[in-house]
Amino acid sequence: MNAIGMVSGKLWTGFLGPRIGLCNNALRAMSCHTNTQIVEEVAKLLELKAQLGTDDGKQMFALKTPKGTRDYNPKQMAIRESVFNTIISCFKRHGAETIDTPVFELKETLTGKYGEDSKLIYDLKDQGGELLSLRYDLTVPFARYLAMNKISNIKRYHIAKVYRRDNPAMTKGRYREFYQCDFDIAGQYDPMIPDAECIKVVHEILAELQLGDFRIKVNDRRILDGMFAVCGVPDDKFRAICSTVDKLDKASWEEVKNEMVGEKGLAPEAADRIGEYVRMHGGFDLAEKLLQDPQLSQNKHALEGLTDMKDLFKYLELFKITDKVIFDLSLARGLDYYTGVIYEAVLIRPQNVHPSEELVSVGSVAGGGRYDGLVGMFDHKGRKVPCVGVSVGIERVFSILEQKAEASEEKIRTTETQVLVASAQKNLLEERLKLTSELWDAGIKAEVLYKKNPKLLSQLQHCEETGIPLVAIIGEQELKEGVVKLRNVATREEVDVSRVTLVEEIKKRSIQS
Repeated sequence: MNAIGMVSGKLWTGFLGPRIGLCNNALRAMSCHTNTQIVEEVAKLLELKAQLGTDDGKQMFALKTPKGTRDYNPKQMAIRESVFNTIISCFKRHGAETIDTPVFELKETLTGKYGEDSKLIYDLKDQGGELLSLRYDLTVPFARYLAMNKISNIKRYHIAKVYRRDNPAMTKGRYREFYQCDFDIAGQYDPMIPDAECIKVVHEILAELQLGDFRIKVNDRRILDGMFAVCGVPDDKFRAICSTVDKLDKASWEEVKNEMVGEKGLAPEAADRIGEYVRMHGGFDLAEKLLQDPQLSQNKHALEGLTDMKDLFKYLELFKITDKVIFDLSLARGLDYYTGVIYEAVLIRPQNVHPSEELVSVGSVAGGGRYDGLVGMFDHKGRKVPCVGVSVGIERVFSILEQKAEASEEKIRTTETQVLVASAQKNLLEERLKLTSELWDAGIKAEVLYKKNPKLLSQLQHCEETGIPLVAIIGEQELKEGVVKLRNVATREEVDVSRVTLVEEIKKRSIQS
């Protein structure tokens, strides 16, 4: 290397040397920091792994359903299915057709429709620019459906799940996820005729389900508004006071009055006057009496409501159900969208055994009313479609029927199998499968055990445990003769039936049982 090269090399090294050292130090520091981060992240992953479970798959966290929800086992589902069948049969008997709507709606669709209960709506996280909420009931989606599709009259039923961010009381049938069974009549009709049919529907369902004694309370929002006006409630407090009155089925009058005065700012004398009215209950006679009330009779809204209430009881008398219906001025129903008649069905029990016994409510199982303005809230021209409907609180019904089933220790069938195809000898799997297939093809609900050579006793025990009423037994002799030995599991009676007439015989016996 020449002198110039040596000099320039030393100069270059002298210039870069300190900087290279600094870079190396920085790299070591970064490497150290990165290693620390890696160690921390690995530690977090190991901690998460410990929480989730060990290598052998054992889970360490508690397995449970979310608060306010539950699973249903086959026996519970059998009860539910029976209830649904009863309700759907009633709805169809009254000429209703069914629809379905999404489980979530645009948040703005649900906002402002439920009064104080709006805080119970489940909001979903923003998805693709749309603010969504789980449906709170089936009525508001129904009104949106009518407005969106420009439908002016329909009689529909809808059975589906709804969601409420409420404090659940599982033993009382109050959940955050639950079914509603709705029946609604939309269209312009003469007053109180569809309203009376809705109440008749509730009566039929509760009577058929045999839940116990019940009453259907009725009132009218117009009567309530008139009552509030003559009692001195300011217009801007009507809905708030209505929501408070709605608590009278769960709280004493003193508690309700304290809320009116202390929280809602109502004058004590106005609350006292409301108290005089809300203690009244009766029927057609009460409507006539209130029409003579010097103050209520002068209020336009109350006069309309009381006149319609008289007509309602006339129709209910024709339906022969007035013994179960009570005109109750304390019934308010807090939802904002009601405009006319409102009703609620409650199960009752006697407070004592005295002949003048008082009936005490043990829970609401259905409710509804008229909502003539709700559809117009969704129509850009404000086009109104008068509606009236009822919703059956099915979870409360299920809870009661489950308790009754447990108390009676009755055996509940979880399948509808009509016959088990069995064999008394070995090597007849193919013949059993062939006969089972023939029965399936003929519409018979049949089962076969999934073993090549099951013992006859095991097959009969399966029938007793699951409630299968008949056993079709085949053997070498039966195959030769073209017959099947049909056994009644309950009586143990056996009879040879021709293979040709087997389907007909099973159907006949199924009808008899």
